[in-house]
Amino acid sequence: MVGRTLDWKGELGRWLKPFLDRLGHKARRQMCPLYVSGLIGPGDRKSIQPMAKRLALGECDQLHHFIAAGVWDTSPVEAELLVQADKLVGGRDAVLVIDDTAIPKKGTHSVGVAAQYASALGKTANCQTMVSLTLARGEVPVMLALRLFLPESWTNNRARLERAGVPAEYCTARTKPEIALDQIRAAVGANLDRGVVLADAAYGMNTEFRDEVTKLALQYVMGVQSSITVWAPGEQPLPAKKRGKIGRPPRLLQRTSDHQPVSVKQLAMSLPASAFKEVTWREGTERKLQSRFAAVRVRPAHRDYDKAEPHAEEWLLIEWPKREAEPAKYWLSTLPPETKLNYLVKMAKHRWIIERDYQELKQELGLGHFEGRNWRGFHHHATLCIAAYGFLVAERSRFSPSARAGKLAFVGCKTALGFRPRGSPRSPRAA
Repeated sequence: MVGRTLDWKGELGRWLKPFLDRLGHKARRQMCPLYVSGLIGPGDRKSIQPMAKRLALGECDQLHHFIAAGVWDTSPVEAELLVQADKLVGGRDAVLVIDDTAIPKKGTHSVGVAAQYASALGKTANCQTMVSLTLARGEVPVMLALRLFLPESWTNNRARLERAGVPAEYCTARTKPEIALDQIRAAVGANLDRGVVLADAAYGMNTEFRDEVTKLALQYVMGVQSSITVWAPGEQPLPAKKRGKIGRPPRLLQRTSDHQPVSVKQLAMSLPASAFKEVTWREGTERKLQSRFAAVRVRPAHRDYDKAEPHAEEWLLIEWPKREAEPAKYWLSTLPPETKLNYLVKMAKHRWIIERDYQELKQELGLGHFEGRNWRGFHHHATLCIAAYGFLVAERSRFSPSARAGKLAFVGCKTALGFRPRGSPRSPRAA
């Protein structure tokens, strides 16, 4: 066991070397591997004091200073994550997944904590919310970035921002789609080998977000709500009215009382039953995951009356399960017109993979265990959590599924066992 532990520390050292080279400072290069090994190692609580005790560091001052008070920037670590993720799972068949997750918190002093809607909890709760970007190929995800979202109760309170040490560039109110766009631009700027962008309706309902992703030469499959309006297949807004010779010629598109877009729900309800096909997208733990889907070509209608040209055609994907009175979910996609229905469904449903990331980061790597209150410490902790997760993904990718459990078990934590093959139980604890 001692030999295997030494092997593990050697493997972690090799994984972290390019990260440490970017950190530069000698003390940081010493503390970073200790902190990451503390996150990966045994123990239910991954806050500084219990980790320092398990690592036999004596006092926790050095570890605390490194995370909570250190002035190092997370950008170099995030840049190296892009490089390593590209090596692990990059490719034209890889996807970029945008999502957000919440960490329940008590009190009001920890940076970003506020009463806000948490999709992971399905309700409004006192929590911190983070926007994430993940690169995934097949069923192997590597998280690239985590950034804290600041609600208005924070961005409207300058004294509160200063107490939490929020950098000036993050003090202005920014929406989650705006944070996500910054993360995507960083990935594009690093020439990350990637394919389709996936996101849920919290991002897909934002027309500007979808447009900016398209401007980055990326295709997407994004959830939308039933109320979003589109032009029915073959239809589009009318061209500008012709006027006389006097005055500037009109250029904006128009609608009339008898020529209007419809909601995606109205369009779905008008389709014949034959338009919906049964599609299986994945093998579940107990049964095949399947439902009925239809896909039609439409033009989004949001504010097209302010435009000189109509929106380009996109796919509208509709899920309508059997025995349900109405459709359940909708997606818009810029995948090519020749895309098959099965592939559209596969991309729309592939966003589920991020849930495993969140579960393991929170339960096994202690993403929500940071007890400090400032911006810098929070992002130091979060960034090293995803670096630790990347190491475990890299180790897993080196071995066949049958060898992974034995090879990774020496780490001595539930995290390694949490990586499970397709079709195994969802909960790492159950596994």
